[in-house]
Amino acid sequence: MKRRSFVSLPALAMLPPTMPGAAPPTGLTETGGSVTASAGAAFSSPAIVDGNLPAFYPALADELTFPLAWTRSRTRSFRTWRRTARAKVEELLCQPDDATRFDPEILDERDGDGYLQRTLSVNLTRHSRVRAAMLVPRGRGPHPAVLLLHDHGSKFDIGKEKLIRPWYDQDRLGSAQAWSDRYFGGRFVGDELARRGYVVLAVDALGWGDRSGLGYEAQQALASNLFHLGSSLAGLTAREDVRMAAFLGTLPYVDRRRIAALGFSMGGYRAWQVAALSDHVAAAASVCWMTTLKAMMVPGNNTLRGQSAYFMLHPGLHRHLDIPDVASIAAPKPMLFFNGELDTLFPVAGVHDAYAKMRAVWRSQRADDRLLPVLWPGLGHVFPPEMQDQAFRWLDRWLRST
Repeated sequence: MKRRSFVSLPALAMLPPTMPGAAPPTGLTETGGSVTASAGAAFSSPAIVDGNLPAFYPALADELTFPLAWTRSRTRSFRTWRRTARAKVEELLCQPDDATRFDPEILDERDGDGYLQRTLSVNLTRHSRVRAAMLVPRGRGPHPAVLLLHDHGSKFDIGKEKLIRPWYDQDRLGSAQAWSDRYFGGRFVGDELARRGYVVLAVDALGWGDRSGLGYEAQQALASNLFHLGSSLAGLTAREDVRMAAFLGTLPYVDRRRIAALGFSMGGYRAWQVAALSDHVAAAASVCWMTTLKAMMVPGNNTLRGQSAYFMLHPGLHRHLDIPDVASIAAPKPMLFFNGELDTLFPVAGVHDAYAKMRAVWRSQRADDRLLPVLWPGLGHVFPPEMQDQAFRWLDRWLRST
């Protein structure tokens, strides 16, 4: 008896009509005048490509036109643009402003090398009271000040101790010195600045040092949990940095007109970000964190691994502004950007493009001399003494001469 093949009526209803004599649709075969689906029909279309990017990521990148950028703005008033751009960034922080009293309390004070070493507790936000490390130069004030912003580095046992020598914690001293040797030529940047006459302040970001407990893989979970709670890890970090800049401005021995922010790597991102968001910050020095969004979101980039990216990710922001556009909200403040030519985290092309975007903004405000973007030949992701010395001289120019 001749075997017959059947296709159910619902299945036939889903098939496109076939003209007489035409080949059946792909994945279907004819058997005895009927049409049947071929088992195991091949279908190859990868949805995810290298670096956990969707296969259509170039199309998504092309859709980003950064309509809120100053160079695309329809308003001729830079102040109006800056106010509008900052408001958009603050909206997307998903973290409300905080007016909690700081209520500082000195916990410990000792003599240092030409300055006082001080630890104090302070209300960072309405939810967190933290221990801060501060160095205060001897002599008559008020002094210029620098808010020090530590890096990420996937090293969570130390935060503020990466920048200020931890006289208060011998258990962390070895770890801090090793970090300083690796990235800063053996120096503690905060101690160097204090010797030059600056008040310096450093606080741990959530997950580091006194606020530790975070692991590398746990960063995504922490970020998602904060999103569920109506907050944001990156937004919280940004608000805390703004708060500490404001705190410096309340101290009688600090000249509130001469407060700068300085940071390396993720701290460099935080430095230009707080300069863009805080009126208390008069200048900033950002080391080893600048590029364009489109240069960053490509296969092979460190950001694509997730984890650390959540400390610098404000959902939806890049529908409005590119990375250098956000930094440009700080214009025409004095701003220094150092990147290493051999830094694999921030390839040269992206750094050049970002620098060009920022130059256009500062130039439009006749403030070319207030922007110092430098690509250092032969250096990678480091902040060695020769870089530090130039950054210190630049800070002196803008903060010690006024």
